[in-house]
Amino acid sequence: MQNTTCERLLDMLLIALIAAPAVSAAAAPQGNTDTDTAAIERGRYIVNTSGCHDCHTPWIDGPSGPGPDMSRALSGHPETEKVAVPAMLPPPWVMAGTTTNTAYYGPWGVSFTANLTPDRETGLGKWSSKMFIETIRNGRHKGRGREILPPMPILVYRNFTDEDLAAIFAYLQTIPAVQNKVPEPLAPAEFVTSTD
Repeated sequence: MQNTTCERLLDMLLIALIAAPAVSAAAAPQGNTDTDTAAIERGRYIVNTSGCHDCHTPWIDGPSGPGPDMSRALSGHPETEKVAVPAMLPPPWVMAGTTTNTAYYGPWGVSFTANLTPDRETGLGKWSSKMFIETIRNGRHKGRGREILPPMPILVYRNFTDEDLAAIFAYLQTIPAVQNKVPEPLAPAEFVTSTD
């Protein structure tokens, strides 16, 4: 009888040892979270060292002078900020920017920096990683739309690897969403006539 009890205990222990990896695998989160976390951290690093906040985060005057308003981080040109565009800059000037550092005027017209937050209606919330990568690769909005205008350094940023661009996008999906509908760019003819 003692052998039977020992055998049963051994059988139960053996079953537990065999089942443990399956239970452990079932309880583990799906996807490779270590890779996801690493990609997000890589994206954070690139965004914070590549000048993204210089243009996509509205600037305000602070105690140390002008700087990015991190409460509106990467939300693009404020929809409430209307711009009065000069008809012409005196030579040798060819480009000017607003005090928010989010709208730019030059021979191409007027460009406004995009909302990079994950807001579903006004930002990148409905975009895919592929669409983001194609935008940088092709220099076109959503990878196939209108041309991305100066001063966006598209010729520099298209040198990022696909992995870097996917990491940037992954990070941008983790920041606070800011609802901010950025205006469409203005062609040169539109802004010259709008100042009359």
